[in-house]
Amino acid sequence: MISIKSPAEIQIMAEGGKILAKIMKELEKKVKPGITTKELDRLAESLILKFGGKCSFKGYEGFPACLCTSINEEIVHVVPSDRVLKEGDIISLDLGIFYKGFHTDMAITLPVTKTYRGRPPVTFNPEALRLIRVTKKALKRGLKKVRPGNTFGDIGNTIQRYVESQGFNVVRDLCGHGIGKELHGEPKILNYGERHTGPKIKENMVFCLEPMVTVGDWKLKKSEDGFGYKTLDGSLSCHFEHTIAVTKNDCRILTKI
Repeated sequence: MISIKSPAEIQIMAEGGKILAKIMKELEKKVKPGITTKELDRLAESLILKFGGKCSFKGYEGFPACLCTSINEEIVHVVPSDRVLKEGDIISLDLGIFYKGFHTDMAITLPVTKTYRGRPPVTFNPEALRLIRVTKKALKRGLKKVRPGNTFGDIGNTIQRYVESQGFNVVRDLCGHGIGKELHGEPKILNYGERHTGPKIKENMVFCLEPMVTVGDWKLKKSEDGFGYKTLDGSLSCHFEHTIAVTKNDCRILTKI
């Protein structure tokens, strides 16, 4: 069953989401060649505790860290390690916070470069940069379909058609999800599908949209750490995510400053 949140519950989630967005901005500043993903994880956890929250992911189904750090062909849920980021990598940061009894969840993908200040150098892999732009835009297009009366199939269809029109593919075996007192709940929100299918979207639903896009085939396999996933063919992957609440006419992004 898809839960409907009260305005008071959504406001608490908005507070947590704003904190999460601030933390993600701080992590973004630290992404550069030479840092390890474990260092990013330590920073994420310390900031969450500083703001009075708890890590949503740490301990969830045995996951040993606070932050998910997926590099290049890795899609999601990779455990931070002593791996050092290199110039030319792309990294997806996926983070959840538990605040005042509710979870919020978001993800971004960034180019790893010494000179990144919102605009990577012209020498950076253009295909990787296009992948990031397309995935980010796919999320924006999906968000425009979030309004009462539409279906979750409308969202997935919009994301899939845009991504495939750009020559990329959407991951089929992972999806967005409902969120609130539990980290993952109904509905499962696919990034592909048919229009006018699936449950109807209703006001005060809260869920996560998270397109995961690959340069090559969409098929995946488990990463070596046993928690993450990566592309089966080794092609680059990208991931963006927001927690959103459905309003009377459209949606409110909760994980946004």
